[in-house]
Amino acid sequence: MEASLNDIDDMIVHEKMQAALEYQNEAWADGMADGIEPEIIADAAIAHALRETIRLQGEKSAEALLDSLLERMLAGEFSANRTLQ
Repeated sequence: MEASLNDIDDMIVHEKMQAALEYQNEAWADGMADGIEPEIIADAAIAHALRETIRLQGEKSAEALLDSLLERMLAGEFSANRTLQ
């Protein structure tokens, strides 16, 4: 059975997300190696992401992103000791 266009699009987005996470991990490791505290790296990454979201999509999209991240955080998605069932 052939993959639908939506399936292919989903796979492409997933692969791009994996690549983006690898870039972020490399940047994080480089910052840590240079002696930058994790809190400062995190703050800079979040601030940059918000600026770019606002520049590209506007403040409403940035607000929606923040709301989504808050919901996901409260659901435990980002917790290091999260248990998957």
